[in-house]
Amino acid sequence: MLIFNNKADLTAFLAPYKSDKSTIGFVPTMGALHPGHLSLLDKSIRENKLTVISIFVNPTQFNNAEDLKNYPRTLESDVEKIQGLSDDIVVFAPSVQEMYDGDTQSSTFSFGGLESQMEGSHRPGHFDGVGTIVRKLFEIVQPVNAYFGEKDFQQLQIVRKLVQISRLPVNVIGCPIHREPNGLAMSSRNERLNSREREQAALIYRTLNQVKEMFATENVQSITKFVESTFAAHQEFKLEYFEIAEEDTLLPVNERGNAKYRAFIAVLIGGIRLIDNISLN
Repeated sequence: MLIFNNKADLTAFLAPYKSDKSTIGFVPTMGALHPGHLSLLDKSIRENKLTVISIFVNPTQFNNAEDLKNYPRTLESDVEKIQGLSDDIVVFAPSVQEMYDGDTQSSTFSFGGLESQMEGSHRPGHFDGVGTIVRKLFEIVQPVNAYFGEKDFQQLQIVRKLVQISRLPVNVIGCPIHREPNGLAMSSRNERLNSREREQAALIYRTLNQVKEMFATENVQSITKFVESTFAAHQEFKLEYFEIAEEDTLLPVNERGNAKYRAFIAVLIGGIRLIDNISLN
């Protein structure tokens, strides 16, 4: 399996695929790969001639220096997990210097308000960082299809908007959330939880399932109070936000209508920040 560390070498390797119009699939990651990432790779392998996976911890999307410092970096084990999946995978694992040419500054984006909700309001500058690195990666790889997990649903919508406003010819494909046996959404951050915290974190998905049941008969205000009281009763958790929002606009709703809705949540346990969401339709 080929591993590229610089843009020029990857571009040269991809040139023949682009010239004969072979489909290139792309799975951007920050490493610490888990079965959710591997499911994205599997889908890309089945749907494209070649798959590129990037492994890059992007500094500009972290608004917390300690979080960036502690983010797991496991390139060697990541490569081991990828090997054997297919002969048609290449890895792009650049340095920060390679991606940013010594200038680790984000571009500023307007995503039509998508960036102002939930994660955007709690992580200033986060989506500017996401938009900056995703656009850079799209311009380097020039994929036909790009695959993103729905655990980061707001990010998925942001990337779709980025493609639209930047007029990039990329098909952005959202893929279902992969969960651990207890329901916890798979995330690279889960590796920082101890075994007790990992089991306790199952409360997040249990609560979201209860929210989905309640949404059929109860109003948003009563559902929100239920979630707040649920986490207040468990001192190991700190609820950062809970929102019910329209999927397309991500705007919070007070009353349900005919749109598609999704519940979003962010909590901290043991100082580790976890997010999840669930479709309510």
